[in-house]
Amino acid sequence: MDYSQKTYPIEISGVKRDLRLFEIKPGLKIAILNILGDAELVQACAKALAQKMDASRYDVLVTAESKSIPLAHQLSVETKKPYVILRKDYKIYMGDAIKAETLSITTGKPQTLILDEKDRPLIKGKKVAIVDDVISTGSTLEGMRSIVEKAGGTITLQAAIFTEGDPDCWKNVIALGNLPVFVEK
Repeated sequence: MDYSQKTYPIEISGVKRDLRLFEIKPGLKIAILNILGDAELVQACAKALAQKMDASRYDVLVTAESKSIPLAHQLSVETKKPYVILRKDYKIYMGDAIKAETLSITTGKPQTLILDEKDRPLIKGKKVAIVDDVISTGSTLEGMRSIVEKAGGTITLQAAIFTEGDPDCWKNVIALGNLPVFVEK
């Protein structure tokens, strides 16, 4: 593969995009999927994921703020299941929130995920599908898992538009594809 390329092409249900390559550390690049504002791609991804996700296996969708919000929303429209957004900043109105720390590959620093107190009943005692745009290291996934478990939910499904890196690491994730990691020599 030519690692000098500046983009990586993807296609989902006939919708094509060229993902910009971004250097996260010297000699290591990843393809950046940013679905914010791309309604056509979001709809294609949600429709394709909904077809792969067995809706009888979950009661509610859970995702982390912010790039996966349109995906969770569109999946909710497709599946008629409610969704919960784990926020990154605590607001006073969130009351007795549940928190977990994560380390995002794209920010390179610790982040907090927060479940608003008002959303706890949507998760407690429910089957939960965790959804993300791209699963790279699994840190955000772990943070979401921690919050769902603390809130009394049971994770029955994990899904993403793409996994990243070694596909064998993500066999338990329903995904539309796998993005390679680009190592320059």
